[in-house]
Amino acid sequence: MLDIRIDEAGDYTVCRPHGELDAFTVSQFRESLAELSTRSRLVIDLSEVPFIDSAGLGALIGGIRRTREQGGDVAVACNRATLIRLLRTTGFDRIVTVADNVDEAANALSAAKANQ
Repeated sequence: MLDIRIDEAGDYTVCRPHGELDAFTVSQFRESLAELSTRSRLVIDLSEVPFIDSAGLGALIGGIRRTREQGGDVAVACNRATLIRLLRTTGFDRIVTVADNVDEAANALSAAKANQ
């Protein structure tokens, strides 16, 4: 089962999935990211996600792409060593900022906005 919380934190939105992102839950996650794709700054907090399979990773990449197509920016917060290893191994961390926590991810979005 997957629970997704959405929080507004000043000038950015945080998407907080809780549970595994896999073939069984990916459609719910994909729908949430589609709804959030018009946000100008989005942080996806994976701190409560113990497992991501290829379907979950694909949904994450698709959500990032949609948000960027709408002119927004995305950063990922992740403090789980196994997921960080997955994100680095797949090269995910080269397409989006991966930070240790939500504050660092939000700061990366602010720095990117300031450099535009």
